[in-house]
Amino acid sequence: MARERDFTDPRIPNRDECVLRYLLDRWADERPDKAHVVFADGEEWTFSELRKKVRAKAAGLRELGVRQGEHVAMWLPNGRDALIAFYAINYLGAVFVPFNTAYRGNLLRHVIANSGARILLVHPDLLPRLSEVDTAKLERLVVTTGQLPESAPLPMTAYDDLVGDSEDDLPLERPIDPWDIQSIIYTSGTTGPSKGVLSSYLHMFTNAGPESWPMVDENDRYMCVAPIFHIGGMGPPFVMLARGASVAMIDNFSTDEFWSIAKATQSTMVFLLGVMATFLLKADPKPSDKDHTVKKAFMVPLTSDAQAFHERFGVDIYTIFNMTEISSPIVSEANPDRIGTCGTVRDGVDVRLVDANDCEVPVGEIGEMLVRTDRPWAMNSGYNGNPEATAEAWRSGWFHTGDAFRRDEDGYFYFVDRVKDAIRRRGENISSFEVEADVCRHPCVREAAAIAVPSEYSEDEVMIVVAPVPGKAIDCKELAEFLIEAMPYFMVPRYIRILDELPKTPSAKVMKTDLRAEGITDDTWDREAAGLRVKRENFST
Repeated sequence: MARERDFTDPRIPNRDECVLRYLLDRWADERPDKAHVVFADGEEWTFSELRKKVRAKAAGLRELGVRQGEHVAMWLPNGRDALIAFYAINYLGAVFVPFNTAYRGNLLRHVIANSGARILLVHPDLLPRLSEVDTAKLERLVVTTGQLPESAPLPMTAYDDLVGDSEDDLPLERPIDPWDIQSIIYTSGTTGPSKGVLSSYLHMFTNAGPESWPMVDENDRYMCVAPIFHIGGMGPPFVMLARGASVAMIDNFSTDEFWSIAKATQSTMVFLLGVMATFLLKADPKPSDKDHTVKKAFMVPLTSDAQAFHERFGVDIYTIFNMTEISSPIVSEANPDRIGTCGTVRDGVDVRLVDANDCEVPVGEIGEMLVRTDRPWAMNSGYNGNPEATAEAWRSGWFHTGDAFRRDEDGYFYFVDRVKDAIRRRGENISSFEVEADVCRHPCVREAAAIAVPSEYSEDEVMIVVAPVPGKAIDCKELAEFLIEAMPYFMVPRYIRILDELPKTPSAKVMKTDLRAEGITDDTWDREAAGLRVKRENFST
């Protein structure tokens, strides 16, 4: 028998399908003994056990005065405390506001002020950084891990003491609705102060719900290696909770231990972001490469190594385009054969590629991606405390992603670049993403960033900044010769700079603004100065 609907609009799911509190209660009643969370050390929490832990911590938060709709900040690494805090904050109908554990200085000051939180759950090792900044509206620190330190910039409560009655059903002022704000996730801030993305429960649900990720079902176990302060780390527990499924919470990504941990936790799906797939594929082959339980993997971006990864590890590969603000508008089928694609538009989404005046560009041409959804509240609700940025992003009734794409005649989309990262060299538009993909095919390159630097002629020259695979060295001349054979003449980088690590934001995005500002440094290798020139191909007959 179908359940009675909570809402008359058929596009809005019931509360117990998309709101965290009601989802947890539903599965704790219907599937009390099914594991929802497993850890690398073998510990498991069933839905019933998890609800008791969450209710006890939520009751403790309520005793501190946390109320429905209040913003509660969390500054914790991945682990049991962080997951329980996330669920407990939402169980009260409060807004979960996680901070990146790398934050400090001006960035930390900014997010504290923007969050509007008066309570911060924090790891004791991070407390010294709080002493260096204005703590704005913060009134109390809830400190994890053992005994409270002797001093702190604000009154403290021990996290372990924050416990109430696990049988308390914690009555609410009103039901939590799908359009209520669930979280504020801070973006990387590569071109300005980090923006706090306001996400509703319905946004989080649509982000990876049945219509967005149809390849995931209740029998899957999602191995989460991303930090919980990113959408990539906070989203998986929510994704699997919505399906009554499970998640393996892992502290961090490790190339050497990845497959053994996946097997030990019986994980069936993973998300491979950035260089993670590259690290795994460039590791030495082993007889045990297929001895694991993983069946499905998202690979973002989809590189030319995708087929080799599928064959070597026996994993079906999917790819996707998404960002914190939207809800998976572009998703691929299993093992797509169009390298570089992000997939096609899923049901319930409209996508346009436009020029600088928001006019649609023809098929095959490059334009900024604009997105909107059929379902209300299925994307971000704006930027917290930043109406100017909200208005700019949502102008004309479409969300402007800031990403440049092209679309082929079959409806497949291909990421080209961040709009502000495009390179133009001698009349040709160059995708830094495509340059980086070719550079990373070299066996000694772990990661790469392509940037524009001034040319003595006109427009730009292409420069790449690369980091080596551990234990290997990059020879600039050999790399340039490799690229001459791999890419069109106009894309071949003139300049190569080698760093041990590329500079990154606290959300692990490469700081191209810093690299561009440094420009051509004394340690930069110049292909033309080395006598290695690339001539334009002549196809005339």
